[in-house]
Amino acid sequence: MEGKVYTVSGLTAEIKGTLEARFPEVWVKGEVSNARRQSSGHWYFTLKDDGAQVSGVLFRGEAARSTVTLRNGMEVTGFGRVNVFEPRGVYQVVFRTVMDSGLGRLQQAFEALKRKLADEGLFDPSRKRPLPPLPSTIGFVTSPTGAAVRDFVSILRRRDWRGQLIVLPVRVQGREAAPEIARMVRWAGGAGLFDLLVVGRGGGSLEDLWPFNEEEVVRAVAECSLPTISAVGHEIDYALTDFAADARAETPSAAAELVSSAFVALAERVQVLADDFEAALENRLERMRQRLELAGSRLRRHSPELRLENAWLRLDDARARLRQTLAEGVRIRREHFAEAVVGLRAVSPEFALRMRRERLTQLGHRLENLGVERILRRGFAILWDEEGNPVTSKAAAETHARLSAQLRDGRVKLDVVRRKKQREFEF
Repeated sequence: MEGKVYTVSGLTAEIKGTLEARFPEVWVKGEVSNARRQSSGHWYFTLKDDGAQVSGVLFRGEAARSTVTLRNGMEVTGFGRVNVFEPRGVYQVVFRTVMDSGLGRLQQAFEALKRKLADEGLFDPSRKRPLPPLPSTIGFVTSPTGAAVRDFVSILRRRDWRGQLIVLPVRVQGREAAPEIARMVRWAGGAGLFDLLVVGRGGGSLEDLWPFNEEEVVRAVAECSLPTISAVGHEIDYALTDFAADARAETPSAAAELVSSAFVALAERVQVLADDFEAALENRLERMRQRLELAGSRLRRHSPELRLENAWLRLDDARARLRQTLAEGVRIRREHFAEAVVGLRAVSPEFALRMRRERLTQLGHRLENLGVERILRRGFAILWDEEGNPVTSKAAAETHARLSAQLRDGRVKLDVVRRKKQREFEF
């Protein structure tokens, strides 16, 4: 291997030093493409002409001082320096200032064709047809692999659209795109299959969207026998098909919402009506059920079976009350009879005689307890004088010489002995 072998970093560093030393200051003129402003405030874009393109950047400070707002298709002249971005091995121009040098080639062509077709009346509002509110079959002229068709289908599914979508595949970028789009639009208009035709693609640069600015595509859309919607790019993008179509949608997603909006509104209205009908039906059924229950209740009240049941209930109740009345009368009469028996007994001679017998028996027992024999059995004695009179005091005893004492088991004789201080009795 001959010659010096560079590493990638070494080679890039050599190129960086050479380029930046060779072009420390440079003026560049070209058409702006792929312009995008980052949240940081920096602008990134591409400058191009018919033969080449170069990346450019306008940092936040210079962008704030610039009087030009970059947009795709405009032609500018900028002053800056060449810079090599080593991590990616690419070079770019870091601009210090950018000046508008007139409309770019594509923008000029856009404006010229727009004026031409407008003068022919192709964009006249009187040519616009109303879109069908509930299309059953929609044709979508677009790339079958692009994000636009995926977003379109996703929104229709999310909104529960019930129609049929047929994707009519075409290329939407490059030289062959415009003829394909024009042929497909003409075929769809004469096929008799569709109620509505959507033509479009997702966002991109002015060059990417250019097929929808080609005259043959714009005329095909304007002459289509079907109501058409143009849905090209993003909100800020405009294509000539937007002016030729019967309606413009800012994006393909907005087109999906537009074609399904009447269906969604109708579905919501149908749901409201269904809910109202269900509520009214439930109320009607409830009222009928109440009336049926009321009629059934009245019928039961007047039915022979119910009247017989009520008669039996009244009879059972009368029987119960009669039994209760009879039982209460018997009880009261028994109480009165018991009271009469007690009163009769109180005035009956037999009762009085029995009471007196009991009283006499009690008195006999008391008299018996007070008898001499009972007293003598308890250890007492009775003194008698010679005449047989009871001696009841000491003085009476001293007047006699002999006494007799009555004991429990008989009498004994007593001699009365007189002493000086006292008298004693001796047996």
